[in-house]
Amino acid sequence: MRTYSYKTQICAVIGNPIAHSLSPAIHNAAFEFLDLDFIYLACPVQNVKDALAGMRAIENFRGLSVTIPHKTEVMKYVDDIAAVDRNIGSINTVIHEQDKLIGLGTDGSGALKALAESGVDIDGKSILMLGAGGAARAIAFTLAQKTTLRELSILDVNDALLQGLTTDLTTGTDAVIKSGSLTEDTVAAAMAIADIIIHCTPVGMHPNVDASLIAPQSFRPEQVVFDIVYNPLETKLLADAKSLGLKIIPGVEMFINQAVLQFEQFTGVDAPVDVMRRVVMEHLAA
Repeated sequence: MRTYSYKTQICAVIGNPIAHSLSPAIHNAAFEFLDLDFIYLACPVQNVKDALAGMRAIENFRGLSVTIPHKTEVMKYVDDIAAVDRNIGSINTVIHEQDKLIGLGTDGSGALKALAESGVDIDGKSILMLGAGGAARAIAFTLAQKTTLRELSILDVNDALLQGLTTDLTTGTDAVIKSGSLTEDTVAAAMAIADIIIHCTPVGMHPNVDASLIAPQSFRPEQVVFDIVYNPLETKLLADAKSLGLKIIPGVEMFINQAVLQFEQFTGVDAPVDVMRRVVMEHLAA
């Protein structure tokens, strides 16, 4: 039985709803494995301002994970945010460092880590991104600022969302950015030149597991397909690409990596990645 005291470092995930979150199971398993005096809780929160004031007031409240719908609003109540995260327009992590609250994001870095660990070299490559929402913003800005990709093409059905991201990337980075409305024709045309495809929409997510935005005949040899959807573990998009011998990267890799990066920010020690991966896989397979 683990014991806790006034010295125990508190971490939590805030959101609304929050009952579905895997974060407590992942982080607590990692804390226990390394015998760290930390505890991680799930906290349903509606009033973000008061929640951050409480975090600031509690000396041993070390860190927060922030999920829907608070990733943007929480930025108002922290003291420091890295430039890349300000450009993205959302954060998913808050660290209590002495008398300051430091905000940062790990979604984009988690995606980049998943690509790197799969042996994918982004430099000089053409990337097709399907979707322009919050996760797409994080990944797009991270890739545009931390790699030397040849070009990034973004397609979405929401023109306002698409134009906002395109404008922000064009003014905030040196990357070559192209964008357009997401249709069967534009996807097929973009697939003809894309080296790496990153899928950032809910299409194919449970329970609609038979859906995909890309027709199997559009794939080309040597392409890499990364789907950030992690439930199911292998989407139809990934299954189609895999059947043609393409390298695939499942969304669970990004999910695990963003949690690993948060854990290391919370604790200052290397995360037990295998332990965290096992917990995620056990819950998703249940």
